[in-house]
Amino acid sequence: MAATSAVYARNITTKALQFRSAAALVKVPIRNAASASESPRMKTFSVYRWDPDKPGDKPRMQTYEVDLNRCGPMVLDALIKIKNEIDPTLTFRRSCREDLVPDMTNFYEQYRSIEPYLKKKTEVEYGKEQYLQSIEDRKKLDGLYECILCACCSTSCPSYWWNGDKYLGPAVLMQAYRWMIDSRDDYTEERLEKLDSDPFKVYRCHTIMNCTKTCPKGLNPGKAIGEIKKMLASYQSKKAATA
Repeated sequence: MAATSAVYARNITTKALQFRSAAALVKVPIRNAASASESPRMKTFSVYRWDPDKPGDKPRMQTYEVDLNRCGPMVLDALIKIKNEIDPTLTFRRSCREDLVPDMTNFYEQYRSIEPYLKKKTEVEYGKEQYLQSIEDRKKLDGLYECILCACCSTSCPSYWWNGDKYLGPAVLMQAYRWMIDSRDDYTEERLEKLDSDPFKVYRCHTIMNCTKTCPKGLNPGKAIGEIKKMLASYQSKKAATA
């Protein structure tokens, strides 16, 4: 009898449009070789799909049956098997992990909305001189500028799953904070005013901290959002005092 060892694989349902995935751990035995007389061990993989190039095409769940006896132990193995043997239209990115291709339009629109670049109120001739910054002020940006906009933090956030149309999410808010505390930027108050215009933009964060646990760069979006809330509280108090 073939030797058997136990590993874990994920049977996933991926919601690409809403940037979320739900995973259930299943125990999958690995066999050295599949016997011809071995009974099939069929597993259903359900994928949330949508083709933006087809007018009128609606999102749908598409299922695939895979015999685990004739497939590697990882979800990536199953996805490759599905693409190679069942449905060549299935598209996904991969490196050391599986990653179905999502629609990032909403994410990038939200990122664009925070104006993630230096803004000055004085007229300057760009390229003529540097915008100097003290060592202390520069250190304030550590742990923020390293963000690679992979959106792992936002896709892991339950609040973003359900309110992604209004809540900016951890990645975008951390970048908003990065520019608000940059000593070279002159638009901190205007940036705060923009965030304060809709409570959903920031306050849908419930400090679940999935974002910080998920970040592949070891950054802390949850802390950045907490700092934004403090800045907004000060901004609101100042605004009320001058009203």
